[in-house]
Amino acid sequence: MNSTSCFLRSFVTACAIALLTACSDSGTGERVLVARPEGGDFVLQSAAGPVDTRALRGNVLLIYFGYVNCPDICPVSMAAGAAALNALTPAERAKTRMIMISVDPERDTPAKLKDYVAYFHPSMVGAVGTATETAAIAKSFGVGYLRQPTRPDGGYAVDHSSQTFVIGPDGKVAELLPMGVPTGKVVATVRKLL
Repeated sequence: MNSTSCFLRSFVTACAIALLTACSDSGTGERVLVARPEGGDFVLQSAAGPVDTRALRGNVLLIYFGYVNCPDICPVSMAAGAAALNALTPAERAKTRMIMISVDPERDTPAKLKDYVAYFHPSMVGAVGTATETAAIAKSFGVGYLRQPTRPDGGYAVDHSSQTFVIGPDGKVAELLPMGVPTGKVVATVRKLL
């Protein structure tokens, strides 16, 4: 499968997941908005040690679910997060953390995640847990992800949601930012919460 068809499949799946989490039909023909996911605290591993969201209270967190071998959606989202971090003042950036949670704990180690996120911005953090921890955290955030079958070359894709969750200083989900949101919107959202 070439990278274009892989991108299209990933894009269509991510759009479908995003749409499914955004609205549903109540059976009466009415559109029913689904409640914003609650999110929740977690402790995962990074190359620098545990990432405990309770210890990060008072900061704004940008939480993104992705994986190191993602060919398209993750690099775009991480680059957008880096642009937003760079647009913040040093004082604002000191109170803002972008954390990428791996949806591929089978391949993503803390060291691989550290190298991956550092490519985009030195203050980003990559975190990983067990498959069970990942599933529980993803569920609490309303994130969908699906490991695709292994290809003959041994690789595989993981289709996943592409939004970034903005967590306020109180630890609650304050905003969901879709992929492609302008940098100015991310910066304004962070500044409103600081």
